[in-house]
Amino acid sequence: MRRILGIALAVLLLGGVIAVALAGGEDEPATATKTVKGVIGSEKSEYFRDPDVVKALADKGYTVKTETSGSWAMDQLALKEFDFAFPGSSEPAPEIEAAAGVKGAQTTKPFFSPLVVIARSNAAKVLVDNGLATTTGKNSGTLLMGPYLKAAAEDRKWQQLSGSAAFAELTGTVFIKTTDPTTSNSGALFLAATSNVANDKTVVSDDAGIDRTAPLMQKLIRVQGALEPSTDDPFRAFISGSGEPLILAYESQVASLLQQKPGPGATDGMVVLYPDTTVNSPHTFVPISENAKELGSLLANDPELRRLAVRHGFRPQNGVAEFTAATAAHAAYLNPELTGIRQVSAPTVKILMALAARAKS
Repeated sequence: MRRILGIALAVLLLGGVIAVALAGGEDEPATATKTVKGVIGSEKSEYFRDPDVVKALADKGYTVKTETSGSWAMDQLALKEFDFAFPGSSEPAPEIEAAAGVKGAQTTKPFFSPLVVIARSNAAKVLVDNGLATTTGKNSGTLLMGPYLKAAAEDRKWQQLSGSAAFAELTGTVFIKTTDPTTSNSGALFLAATSNVANDKTVVSDDAGIDRTAPLMQKLIRVQGALEPSTDDPFRAFISGSGEPLILAYESQVASLLQQKPGPGATDGMVVLYPDTTVNSPHTFVPISENAKELGSLLANDPELRRLAVRHGFRPQNGVAEFTAATAAHAAYLNPELTGIRQVSAPTVKILMALAARAKS
């Protein structure tokens, strides 16, 4: 009798488990996701790794896997292995489309980030005292590109600048540490902005313009020695306390760090200088396969993904108010309205790559 009762009870329990499982399946249907693979600039790695971004994308039906590459080197990859490419600006997009065989693809620009120069406080003070920069507070200001490029053309050394003797770490030629302009977006756009200033505030558009500006561009690049492939390494070196006193970075890297509320010392003595002439960097989504065709629009328009982009320091398109509100606690470092900044167009890809090649030659 006990054995019969035991079997009967087991059957009832098993039936109950099956019923619960079926009921749960009806109430919470699994979301079908499609997996897409993309090649991105390294500055977006943390965004796509963020668990909240992963969840937001999954809720919309996507599992996104990424690999990193310099934006200007993406067209050299085996792009058929990817569903999308996501360089750091619009300029490399046509080359990527052509290389992937998707010329005329419906590209999207979900967010952008201006370039900034991060300075240690002592370096910023010396620049200000010598008329190469201005500050609007303890932690922010403007790099005056004309005076700075004049100093670069003259191979000015820190020791030649008034007040530098008080800071033993400021030695050698004054320069901004950038990335490789032939492969990295930030390095290329730095040349786009500086060549504009050197070309009488006009976009370089022909061989004559390249010849006029190339000697100065060579000085800006050669003095750096070995060049980094992406902005991530010099930025991390700066934050750790090593590296050069002046580095080129994306504003998004700074804004993201500030919103993470880093521990004591991480941002002490950091001054964010916005170049008074700059080329904005609209991160451009290039769909390669049908699976990723709608992903760019989702990144641009979904409210949660826009919020998360701002959390990682990016500025959504038409999102000044979103960026300003999210970074209000860190306004001492940032210029949300980009006040006083002259925004210029980049040269064509052909001209800019020729200028980058000359700068490195």
